[in-house]
Amino acid sequence: MKVAIVAQWGNDRTAALAGEIRERLVAEGVTVWVDAATAAELDVPGREIEEFEAADLVVSIGGDGTFLFAAHGAGTTPILGVNLGEVGFLNAVGPDDAVEAAVTEVRRFRRDGELPTQSMPRLSARGEGWTLPPAVNEVVVQGSRRGHGGGASIEVRIDGSGYADGHADGVLVSTPTGSTAYNLSENGPLIHPSVSGFVVTQMAADSGMPPLVVDDGTEVTVAVGGTEEAVVIVDGRIREHVEPPAEVTVELADSPVRMAGPASDFFEALEKLE
Repeated sequence: MKVAIVAQWGNDRTAALAGEIRERLVAEGVTVWVDAATAAELDVPGREIEEFEAADLVVSIGGDGTFLFAAHGAGTTPILGVNLGEVGFLNAVGPDDAVEAAVTEVRRFRRDGELPTQSMPRLSARGEGWTLPPAVNEVVVQGSRRGHGGGASIEVRIDGSGYADGHADGVLVSTPTGSTAYNLSENGPLIHPSVSGFVVTQMAADSGMPPLVVDDGTEVTVAVGGTEEAVVIVDGRIREHVEPPAEVTVELADSPVRMAGPASDFFEALEKLE
């Protein structure tokens, strides 16, 4: 069995915990990969995150940002999320339980040949000649900069029907998972993880429509004009610069994120937002 470990960079606590998990799993006869940055801190061989899709389990140690980073390399490989002592939306395992939780998943895989997982939807974004990696949290389409003198002319269509049209900083399309993140800061609604849909939220629109929750089979089209350049951003880290007039299509991705281990309590995790 192959297990890959991703730890929050520049954090001694996560690196130490990654080392503990690695040592215990090696003792269990597991092949263990560690992300390159963490491996350098532990003085062990490292692997690039893009290789982690070939593992049987990925262990993410840190906050939700680390989980998102791990998810972009994991593909459909199950991810066990470990937090740093606070309840997170994506990391249900506490640091004191992390080593045993990883061992439990390893033994379960060896016994059953697979791991029970919970699925979280992802979003795909594409345009003329390009497609971005799937988003766990959100896809943002915006002008090259926000605020006074920035933004773009935005038209939003839902399954081909016009929904919103006018000047705005941009448009954010979020999964239920991402509804607690950037979407919330743009006054978008929270979506419970059990809801099969996503939310379309305009960002600082001059005269916009309210956020709209749509079915997960919906195709959202965002047409951008009125600016020299626009940018499409996946989960705050992957970008595609486009030259208006441009059209971006956002829809449900083919493959979800698969989460191993215990599920986090949505309402308990909400407390950290207060």
